[in-house]
Amino acid sequence: MNNIELFDALSLLAKEKGIEPDLLLEKIRAALVIAIKRDYPRSENIDFDIDIAKGKFDVSILKEIVEDVEDDANQITLEEAMKYSKRSKLGGQCVVKLNTKHFGRIAAQTAKQVIKQGIKEVERAQLVEQWGSLQNEAISANVLKVEPESGNATLEINGSEVTLFKGDQIPGEEIYAGDIVKVYVSGVSANDRRPTLKISRTHKELVKRLFELEVPEIHDGVVEVKAVSREPGSRSKMAVTSNDPNVDAVGSCIGPSRSRISGICNELCGEKIDIITYSEDLKEFIKQALRPADVVDVDIPDENVRACTVTVPDNQLSLAIGNKGQNAKLAARLTGYKIDIKPESGFFESE
Repeated sequence: MNNIELFDALSLLAKEKGIEPDLLLEKIRAALVIAIKRDYPRSENIDFDIDIAKGKFDVSILKEIVEDVEDDANQITLEEAMKYSKRSKLGGQCVVKLNTKHFGRIAAQTAKQVIKQGIKEVERAQLVEQWGSLQNEAISANVLKVEPESGNATLEINGSEVTLFKGDQIPGEEIYAGDIVKVYVSGVSANDRRPTLKISRTHKELVKRLFELEVPEIHDGVVEVKAVSREPGSRSKMAVTSNDPNVDAVGSCIGPSRSRISGICNELCGEKIDIITYSEDLKEFIKQALRPADVVDVDIPDENVRACTVTVPDNQLSLAIGNKGQNAKLAARLTGYKIDIKPESGFFESE
């Protein structure tokens, strides 16, 4: 291991990434153990003396001083130990300093790779601490720029630049520099370069969080969101229930003259949102999930299989299935049940 490489890496962390070098000492020691074990595979006691301020880096193998050596990797005679320290005595330990230049290229590279991984882990921990309060939340972000070729957008969140990838944008939407958009923070990524916030406008939880921000009854816990299913940019279904018999859960989400739901639909580029009433009765919940279609009957042969057959009026079949099967798919995701739909006349169509 080259001392210059080690301390250059630490300086880079301190200056460019805002990570205190001392936080990585444990990772560095672990890395060096791996490197040293390649050249000294049987050594059990390896000691480090690392002083970042002084640029000092010493590595030693500790050997037990014995009269008769049975394990030369971990034991040493008193006569040999005296060459390292005149204070050596039987039963004590001898510090055998290693010349780090002899570790070799492979050992050094191994240590560097583990150190690199350690850097990522520390960065990720710092991001979690810095942005922990934002995770699983919907927040407003300023669009700084949009890459013409990739379509990826750079957003500003708490003074940091975060990428909103094209695949995490609502299909068909156009984002421009200067726009303010709502994004859902799902966690911290672990890419090859450095960890960063994972943000999305297609995540189904964004719908839930937007309603929490817009509907006081949800924020206060009077109305509860039980489930959400979503086809980003097209349509979503959200099941809600009221913990107060005097409060209409669906009406609260829609708002007077559709004021609440309209604002959310606009934020999601015109995405349609079906608000349905949640029920502990599975059959009733499945009926509600297939709205706006009417349902005649729901047959659940075995709840453990999580599959059902739904009967609808003949003239409601297309509505129940939806364009390209969308209504049935969203209902299935919302309820967690595979749904087979058939009309009263007996014709059976599977979804």
